[in-house]
Amino acid sequence: MLCIKHRSTDPFFNIATDEYIFKHLQEDCFMLWQNDNAIIVGKHQNALAEINLDYVKAHDIKVVRRLSGGGAVYHDLGNLNFTFTRSSENENDLVDFKRYTKPIIAVLQEMGVNAEFSGRNDIMIEGKKFSGNAEHVFKNKVMHHGTLLFSSNMPNISGALKLNPLKYKDRAVKSIPKRVTNIQDHLKEKISVEEFSERIMDFILRYYEDCKLYEFTEEDLDKIEEIKKEKYQTWEWNFGYSPNYNFKQGVKTAGGLLEMNMNVSKGIIQDIKILGDFFHIRDIEEIENALKGSPHEEGKIRSVLQKFQLENYFKDIKQEDLIAAMF
Repeated sequence: MLCIKHRSTDPFFNIATDEYIFKHLQEDCFMLWQNDNAIIVGKHQNALAEINLDYVKAHDIKVVRRLSGGGAVYHDLGNLNFTFTRSSENENDLVDFKRYTKPIIAVLQEMGVNAEFSGRNDIMIEGKKFSGNAEHVFKNKVMHHGTLLFSSNMPNISGALKLNPLKYKDRAVKSIPKRVTNIQDHLKEKISVEEFSERIMDFILRYYEDCKLYEFTEEDLDKIEEIKKEKYQTWEWNFGYSPNYNFKQGVKTAGGLLEMNMNVSKGIIQDIKILGDFFHIRDIEEIENALKGSPHEEGKIRSVLQKFQLENYFKDIKQEDLIAAMF
């Protein structure tokens, strides 16, 4: 098994790296890695419905969709991530969350922390979650990856993932909030996340037979960069891949109440109706028709709205009001 200590903290590059070791390296792999300031959403989630968009924009948090299912998670440099990729001819042997969390639990127990597997895919300490795990299977291969909250910024976790469930109606997989904790708070001796990472890697090298350290080649890195640019850095993958959803939100403006109703499919606005008690001069249906077919993405919507003299359509309502109502 190849053991990789991945040094990038770019979330777009790192999720591309997960795909690369899964699809392009024949050997089984174990990888430790970190993302800086990112929300990683599950493959089957509605990305916009999982995040607090205002908070995400204000704190420059990157949003990236991963290959595996499950819920959204916040990553910062106080969080450590691990990935296993493994091939097996036995289909029933592929999906096994306990198999891949067992060595992590063993490391913590060596350090005097009573960690245990819980529920479907979590690792807990004293009833609080510090690790969520997800898996993706293709043919005879599985990718298992998990988070390890070590010294993460808890206000950022709650702020970035806080959402208003009334805005969205869809059948996407929803994240389920749980009480969380940092590993560091349960250690008898204080160590850094880097030292914790080294302890895990040392344990893996002892725990599995035929392990060897592996450094990505320039060719590996070039291919990962290509996957990043073509897929994981694109709006189409991170937001456009979201399941179909209906969106409804009202905001108060200087010109009165403004209510936005939208049907969105594959990230594209299929139908839109703007309601409210505001006054207008020209028929707002012209704006509604112009917005149909636009991605539900702020930059593209601004480009559409800039073609109109909005004061002719909405009295005392500005472009920022319309944007606020649409997100």
